[in-house]
Amino acid sequence: MSRYLEKAKEIRAIENPHHNCTQSVLMSFTQDLNMNDETAFRLGANFGGGMKCGLTCGALAGALMTLGLYGVDDPATTQKVVKEFTERHNKMINCSDLLKANAAAGGQKKPHCDALVYEMVQVVEEILLERNLIK
Repeated sequence: MSRYLEKAKEIRAIENPHHNCTQSVLMSFTQDLNMNDETAFRLGANFGGGMKCGLTCGALAGALMTLGLYGVDDPATTQKVVKEFTERHNKMINCSDLLKANAAAGGQKKPHCDALVYEMVQVVEEILLERNLIK
C-alpha cells in the first residue's frame, strides 16, 4: 500500500473532526506539497457533500485540486480523470446521485465515500508517478 493511500485510510478513520472526501484526498498529499494539514482541511471545507448541496463528488474535486497543486492543469488530464470517473460510476458525477445509487444497492454511506476517496487518491498517485512528480 502506498504512503498516500495509507494516509487516506488514516484520515478516513478519524471520527472527530470528520474529514470530508475533498479534505481526505487533499490531506493525503500534503506531505509533498509544503502544505500543512490544517490548510488542506480549510481549503476542502466547502466541497464535502458535493459542495454541501449534492453536486460534484468531493473525492473527484479533491483529486483535481491536488493535481492542480502539483502543477497538473492541462485540459486533457482533467477531462481524462472526469471521464474515467463517470465511466466507473455509471455516468454519475454528483454526490447526491452517487449516494442514491449506493443506497439503492444496499450500501452504506461511509464505506461508499471511503472507497471513492481511496480510488481518487490512487488515480492522482498514478498520474503524478507517470509525470515523475512523486517517487
